[in-house]
Amino acid sequence: MISTMQDRSRLAGGADNRWEVMTRLYRDRLEALLSRLEPVASAAAELEVRHFFNGAALYVDGVMCVSWSPVGLAFRLDADEVARLIDSGQALPLKYFAKGHIKPGFALFENPGDKSDSSLKRYFMRAIEQAEAGA
Repeated sequence: MISTMQDRSRLAGGADNRWEVMTRLYRDRLEALLSRLEPVASAAAELEVRHFFNGAALYVDGVMCVSWSPVGLAFRLDADEVARLIDSGQALPLKYFAKGHIKPGFALFENPGDKSDSSLKRYFMRAIEQAEAGA
């Protein structure tokens, strides 16, 4: 079962809470994708969708394994798979800001809508496995 960290955001409208609108948007997108794909974790694992500065993330037992934000949908994967996806041009390194540092261990898909549900589900499953392994 996937739980959701409830936000305490104000109603949308002001420039001061624009990030709250964005986090809600990406949290809703991530929850909808999870509901549609139904990735499976071990029975003991706790899955939780949380918001963060401008997006949302899926955590397994407190370890972030999937991130969806304005830069795209990113998955925590095995280092070799991340390198292969980036080297082949299928994915990019994950950077939340243009001048930010690269978040190692994540493959970023800028246009996740271009991916089939079956390939997205495979990435979700691999990301969950990585998190469960304590990566």
